[in-house]
Amino acid sequence: MIMNILKVNDVELAYDSFGNENDEAIILIAGLGTQMIRWTDSFCRILAAWGFRVIRFDNRDVGCSTHFSHYPTLDFDALATALMSGQRPDIPYTLDDMSNDAIGLLDALTIDRAHFVGRSMGGMIAQIAASEYPERVLSLTSIMSSSGNPALPHTAPDVMAMMTKPVPNPFEDEAGFLAHSLSFAKRIAGTGYPFEEDAYRTLILEEAQRAYDPGSVGRQIAAIAVSGDRRPRLATIKVPALVIHGVDDPLFVPACGEDTASAIPGAELMLVDGMGHDLPHQLYRLIIDGIERTARRN
Repeated sequence: MIMNILKVNDVELAYDSFGNENDEAIILIAGLGTQMIRWTDSFCRILAAWGFRVIRFDNRDVGCSTHFSHYPTLDFDALATALMSGQRPDIPYTLDDMSNDAIGLLDALTIDRAHFVGRSMGGMIAQIAASEYPERVLSLTSIMSSSGNPALPHTAPDVMAMMTKPVPNPFEDEAGFLAHSLSFAKRIAGTGYPFEEDAYRTLILEEAQRAYDPGSVGRQIAAIAVSGDRRPRLATIKVPALVIHGVDDPLFVPACGEDTASAIPGAELMLVDGMGHDLPHQLYRLIIDGIERTARRN
């Protein structure tokens, strides 16, 4: 495993790599406010064993990559008002910028093309990359994500409230921070697999120790909000595509995955019983088999 930081598009991106550098590359893109370690070491090693070079990285504003903490705290009411009036709100970056980061990381690593795999917000970023950089993307796997279609059902109100409410500082109130974080993780998990609280506790604390920035989630929510309806972009995607979605997902309900798959020509839809808005280790083989099958369709 290699750990490094590269300057890309005026930001620094932290990344690591698994597998043989001469194999075809797969780039893993994390979700809202989460770090590259959400793609666990074991997941990456299993994927690399299929004959891929697996690269995971911290998106801008999380983990060990460049943060935008100097930016004023976002006013979500003002953001909503601007969007409803057709104005461009003042935000530090967009999902297009984050997609450009992923492509820039490939440039910095002298990788011409790669398979793109994204989860949640990372799926949106991967979608944009596949539509805007068809010469760089070999295949697309979009996991527990959405198309941006405004007609789709909204996130459950209690889930949205948990996601946006202030969270205790882990270095001042570790117990409160863990209680909130674990409650949220359990709420969005599926019903088909045991919720492994100890593993989540370890992961959540590791993320906090790598970098704690309570404002990053809001800034990334703003980036999602202004990305709009991606269906016209999805319609231009020509590479093999797989959409994986949990039947129990309360954050992006299954209709979001179905809409994404229907918008991408020739996309395969995989609805997974018992899966919520997470990737339990019991599903690693199923998910990796899908990624590998889609990559080999190229």
